Amino acid sequence: MLTKEEVLKTVNDLPGEFSFEDILDRLMLLNKIDIGIEQSNKGETFSTEQAKESLAKWLK
Repeated sequence: MLTKEEVLKTVNDLPGEFSFEDILDRLMLLNKIDIGIEQSNKGETFSTEQAKESLAKWLK
């Protein structure tokens, strides 16, 4: 989960004028990165071999 500090830093790093989509895109990216880190810390990841096997099935 994003913290208020992360959101405020993101807003402060934007230029003086920005669109709603700009801030939304950045916050969504930060959130997805945060989720990925949490999943990695919990061991909820796939090995390269597992990913290749899944991709091979999907790409048929």
